[in-house]
Amino acid sequence: MKKSWIAEVFGTFALVTAGTGAIVVNEVSGGVIGHAGIALTFGLIVMAMIYTVGDVSGAHLNPAVSIGFAVAGRFPWRSVPAYLSAQLVGAFAGSGLLKLLFPASATLGATLPAGPAMQSFVLEIVLTFFLMSAILSVSTGAKEKGITAGIAIGGVIALEAMFAGPICGASMNPARSLAPAIVSGHLAHLWLYIAGPVIGAALAVPLCIATRDEDCCTFFGKKSCASSHD
Repeated sequence: MKKSWIAEVFGTFALVTAGTGAIVVNEVSGGVIGHAGIALTFGLIVMAMIYTVGDVSGAHLNPAVSIGFAVAGRFPWRSVPAYLSAQLVGAFAGSGLLKLLFPASATLGATLPAGPAMQSFVLEIVLTFFLMSAILSVSTGAKEKGITAGIAIGGVIALEAMFAGPICGASMNPARSLAPAIVSGHLAHLWLYIAGPVIGAALAVPLCIATRDEDCCTFFGKKSCASSHD
């Protein structure tokens, strides 16, 4: 568990530093990176971290994913608090570093809805539902590892950030939203970036059960879905 905790701290630190860092650098450079570049950065850093620490901690890097795995019966609930604390430590370390490097940045890449809060809330549920569905399909137990996992999960994140980022920020990750919001002091609408991803991740579990033939997930006592995918 100690190695897993360190891996989650490191992986989430890298995610927040590179992902939200791309937003900050794009702002200070006059838009050189662009929206597509930011979306790709998020996808690529997640892919890189899956290949880096996926065999150690599973490369959850996201409280919603850890909770989703626990709801699916693939990850013990007793380990969830340690994973969530590691992810928050890594996320705050990333936002703290960006604050040190770019003190003039107003939001540090925090997620903010461009329209009505309920619109972004629903989008965050749907986006995380898609993401967790993909994760359950390509992961082994509670570990995102293997040749296909990094490409598939990183690709889904980049795709969703590409089309939904301008509206809701496409967070899908409470730690990724919580850290820059608190460090920058932009706490408005933070609830939707915490509740939305958790709800979306949990909703992916019954879909997995309904579409898989062999045991792998449990949800309210029901079992189904494939046992492992690499």
